[in-house]
Amino acid sequence: MKKALLTGLFLLGAHTGAAALDGGTSLQLSNQIDTAMSAPRPMLDYASMPELSAQSVLVFDQASGQPLLAKNASMQTPIASITKLMTAMLVVDAGQPLDERITITSEDRDTLKGTGSRLAIGASYTRGQLLHLALIASDNRAAHALGRTTTGGLDRFVANMNRMARALRMNDTVYVEPTGLSSENRSTAIDLAKLADYAYQNYPEIRHISTTGNYTLGTQRVVLKKKRRQPQVRYRQVAFNNTNRFTRADDWDVGLSKTGFINEAGHCLVMQAHVAQRDVIIVLLDAQGTSRRAGDAARIKAWLESGSAPSRRADIPYTPASRT
Repeated sequence: MKKALLTGLFLLGAHTGAAALDGGTSLQLSNQIDTAMSAPRPMLDYASMPELSAQSVLVFDQASGQPLLAKNASMQTPIASITKLMTAMLVVDAGQPLDERITITSEDRDTLKGTGSRLAIGASYTRGQLLHLALIASDNRAAHALGRTTTGGLDRFVANMNRMARALRMNDTVYVEPTGLSSENRSTAIDLAKLADYAYQNYPEIRHISTTGNYTLGTQRVVLKKKRRQPQVRYRQVAFNNTNRFTRADDWDVGLSKTGFINEAGHCLVMQAHVAQRDVIIVLLDAQGTSRRAGDAARIKAWLESGSAPSRRADIPYTPASRT
């Protein structure tokens, strides 16, 4: 079993040309990852590579343009709430006021998986608050309300999600809604590395929000109802933790983060981090449990810090994609 797992992993060392963007909806990301993934593979030292439980993995060095480690990286799979990273990008691009208040409606209720939310139907929050809750707490009502209230409505929003994916050459990616609750939202580790790299380079607000360890809505009025007792009104702090524990860990330097989970997708993670003097994108898809997902990330970090990863090719220039 271990030998079969290790043979599914490979190291890569290649580079393509600089990225370029055309502007508007015709944005394009360079094909550097695609070219690197198809390059001849060097001889491998399987003993030095980490054993990972996630079914699909990609570790990408942003400075050199080299994928460092991959496992089933082109396998298309449901991506759960990793979807919300694209949702957040389009909300920022829409340029609507972040202090505008949005009311949560019954349309925002999860009818696919039946998950709950701490955002009550009829309550209102600012667009900025909902953006924080979608990225930090992965709240589905927040993400749906953001898509629903963006100029043009939900159908246009989803169409723009797919249009942006095509512009970034995420050719194996499809979105059907903005939360990730649908298993029809599908992508690959390769495509999600492109998305994370582009978001990291061009959306400082998403970088800041997604790496915030904790978030609070402040003091909220809560009505407590108990059987045969008078309702009691209390005021409590409504606080949320980031679904990625590494955003609160002293030994991680995380620059962008999004987790995801539905049964069909398993536990997923897309993360930019600075590890062992490298800026890397880590994509983990379909891990069986939050502890295994975290364990995979920790093993990748230890592997990078051990010096077993390919040496950085400092002679290769790299120009990140930019937003116009």
